[in-house]
Amino acid sequence: MPIRHALPSDAAAIAAVHVRSWQAAYRDLLPAPYLDALDPAERAAAWRERLADPGGPVVLVAEGAAGAGAVDAFVAFRAWRGEEAAEPSATATATAELSATATATAELSALYAAPEAWGRGVGRALLASAVEAMRAAGFQEAGLWVFEDNARARAFYEAAGWNPDGEAVVEETGGRELRELRYRLSIS
Repeated sequence: MPIRHALPSDAAAIAAVHVRSWQAAYRDLLPAPYLDALDPAERAAAWRERLADPGGPVVLVAEGAAGAGAVDAFVAFRAWRGEEAAEPSATATATAELSATATATAELSALYAAPEAWGRGVGRALLASAVEAMRAAGFQEAGLWVFEDNARARAFYEAAGWNPDGEAVVEETGGRELRELRYRLSIS
């Protein structure tokens, strides 16, 4: 499966995957009316803005079997919140990669696959590509937040070598308070 940097023209496809993945993966965690009301067009506008921003996250897409422009999954990362002072490298505009200091931590901010792509290795391939891009950008460590009750995602990350570091937060999403765990991975 081809994996490439996302383009602003991918925004609608990324938004569709984002919404459909949330609706399937979080059905037991979030209220159905909240999930049913998620709007791909609204998400597409947000993704279009992120993808056009040279200082935005690095976003990779796995192209789908349906052909050019089809997206089965996507992953996004950026400098960890609080470490945004890392400046883009001279090639950042062309490659959409971040520059990082030797101690900087990358945040895996999104990894979603269309439900029909689950179990086909798309997520594993995207995660591996993201970690390699983080490493190439100079990050030494990576972190992410995952819902504590999302057993499928936690098992996925743990199988890839990520581990909870003991940090947890409670966030409100869709009118529900959900506990999120922070996972870490050394990528040096």
